[in-house]
Amino acid sequence: MAVTTRLDSATETLTINVSGRFDFGVHQEFRDATEQASQGVRNINMDMGNVDYVDSSALGMLLILRDKVGENKSAVKIINTNSEVKKILEIANFDKLFTLE
Repeated sequence: MAVTTRLDSATETLTINVSGRFDFGVHQEFRDATEQASQGVRNINMDMGNVDYVDSSALGMLLILRDKVGENKSAVKIINTNSEVKKILEIANFDKLFTLE
């Protein structure tokens, strides 16, 4: 369970990569990573390619991240989800709040 970030200053895109369980256990790491969202970042890619578990606290953290960048649905993209995680996001109607790729 780890959260890493990569900032592409040319495109002003912050990529946040979560590995393992995306639950309350990574809350502080995720919060620290999202602090960069207020520092001239236009787009955020949530790379969930290595996530094998998502719970309701993770959904809440994603909503807080969305609030940080405003109501622009396309500002936050959730990318590389496996079928199980994507299904959870779709059941929670996150496909209407975020761009899922």
